[in-house]
Formats: sequence, C-alpha cells, structure tokens
Amino acid sequence: MGLKMTEDSITMFAFLLSFVVAFATTPFVKRLAYKIGAVDVPKDSRRMHKTPKARLGGLAIFLGFLVSVCIFTELPKTVVGILLGTIVIVVLGIFDDRSPLSAKFKFAIQILAAIIPVAFGVVIERVSLPVFISPTGVLELGWLGYPLTVLWIVAVTNALNLIDGLDGLAIGVATISSITLLCISLLLGNGLVVVLTAALSGACLGFFPYNFNPAKLFMGDTGALFLGFTLSTISVLGLFKGYAIISVAIPLLILALPIFDTSFAILRRIKNHKPIMAPDRGHLHHKLIDHGLTQKQAVGCIYAMCVVLCLFAIFLLSTGAVKMVALLLIVALFVVFMVITPRIMATLHDENETNDKK
Repeated sequence: MGLKMTEDSITMFAFLLSFVVAFATTPFVKRLAYKIGAVDVPKDSRRMHKTPKARLGGLAIFLGFLVSVCIFTELPKTVVGILLGTIVIVVLGIFDDRSPLSAKFKFAIQILAAIIPVAFGVVIERVSLPVFISPTGVLELGWLGYPLTVLWIVAVTNALNLIDGLDGLAIGVATISSITLLCISLLLGNGLVVVLTAALSGACLGFFPYNFNPAKLFMGDTGALFLGFTLSTISVLGLFKGYAIISVAIPLLILALPIFDTSFAILRRIKNHKPIMAPDRGHLHHKLIDHGLTQKQAVGCIYAMCVVLCLFAIFLLSTGAVKMVALLLIVALFVVFMVITPRIMATLHDENETNDKK
C-alpha cells in the first residue's frame, strides 16, 4: 500500500529538498566556477569586494529548485514551460559569468526565454481595474496579454539582476519575495504555486549562508537572472490569474524595490545621455554605501523595506476601497523614501565627519 502525502507534507518536503540540494551543491559549484574561469575580478569602483570571487553560485540555486519541482509536481504544461525557460536563462548566465556577453545579446536571449513559458500558457490574460474605470472591474487583454507577459518577465528578470551589487542583497530580496509568494499562495489555496514557491524559497535559503557578507562566492548572472525569471513567471501563474484588484497590486508590491530601483536607473541614464544598460553607481545600495553605511547596514535597510512592502502585499488580500487608497499611499511613501533616504544619510554622514574633526 503506497504512502499518500498530504499537501502540507509535499510543501514541506519540496522546501527541505531544494534547501539541501542547493546547500550541498554550492561547494562543488564554487570549484567548478574556478575551473572554468567564472571569477569576478574587481576592476572598477562599482564593485564592493577587493579580491577575486567565484561566480556561478546561482547554478546551485537552480539545481535545488529543479530537482524539487521535478519530484514534487506532476509537471503540468505551464511548469514545463517555466522550467524550459529557466534552462535557457541559466545557460545564458553561465556563459556570461565566464566571459561577459554584450547587453544586446543578453536582452535578445532573455526575450527568447520569456517567450517559452508564454507559449506554454503562462500568460497575463486579464488585469483588474477599479469599477469607476471599468464597470465589470476586469479588462480582458486578449492578444495583448502575450507581449505584456513577455515584457513583465524580462523587466523583473533584469530588475533583480541590477540590484545584485552587495553581498547577500539580491538573494535576500529574492528569498523575502519567494516566501511572501508562498504565504499568499497558501492563503489563496493555489497548490501548484505553493510547491513552486516552497522549492524556490528552500533553494534561496540553501545558498544564502554562502552569499551573506562576507560572501564566499557570488551567485552571478546565473543566479540573479534565474531568480528574477522564476519569480516573474510564478507571479503570473499564481497572482495575475485572479480577478481581484490584488492580481496586479500584490506582485507589484512584492517586487516593488527592484522594479523602482531599475526604473530610477533607466530614467537616470536617459537624463545623463548614457546607454540604458550601462552600469553605474546610482543604485540605492550604492547610495547607502556612499553615504556612510556599511555593506551589512545597507543590506539590512533594504531587507527591511522589502519586508514592509511584502507585509502590505499580504495585507491587501482583503480588498476594498480603503485598501486601494492604502496601496497608493504606500507606493507614494516608498517613492519618497527612495528619493530622500540618500540625502538624509549624506547629512548624517557630514555631521559625523564634522563632529570627528572637532
């Protein structure tokens, strides 16, 4: 007589297996990185580390996620599409970690990878609107859902990659986001997404001890691209399918920090007449470091922002006009915080330097 696992036990084992696989394979991935030359050598002021560090750590995260999903799901069509897309993204990341590729080429491959899950049914079919905009409260996207889904996947994939500038930053943001998606999926009773987010959360936490400051190795583009891609596709599968207004608000809140940071980076580069994909030191984590915070303090500050936003995302599960007003206020306050925090830190830093001189 076979042993039938409950949904709770499947979730728990999916989490534990991905954690164990990611944690156990990371040392082997580190050795592989040195062997193939996937090493990050500090060459400019943007990099916070002073000595060469192995990259490619994201491969361990991917392996943890892949093994767990293949064992604990029945691999429906949508999940197969997501996994095929992640394989393309991870291969792209491996080659980029070994020898940096051109931004245009990477962007083209990201679009290709995004098209794969869309072709397998991972599509934003509708968006919810307030009743004063749409009498039905729902806007059916039709064929527009396909390009919009590709845009969402590519945008989030790059957003998480662009904030990967400090030890433990991107993996921490991804962990907080995936655990939030797990909690929301449990509340909504979406069993498939529960397993996917449990596997992703476990894989992130399995790699986390190796990447927290001081990092033993970096997850590289392999990890950052994989995490952004996976979070974006799972959010489409689990949240954008709903008819409630939270179907748009919740994923935007969960991923607000990398999305806002990337949006400001694009506007900043356009204003300075620089290529959109050109790196700079204008990201939030750079500003916090430049204004006197240590790496751990800056990462902790950003973690706190992510936790607050994710808690509000869970709070929005109870919908209504008051909740929508609260959402708009939260977004407005977050934008203000992103703008004024660096200035406040600069003022405090200058005051400390003045006091030290006295």
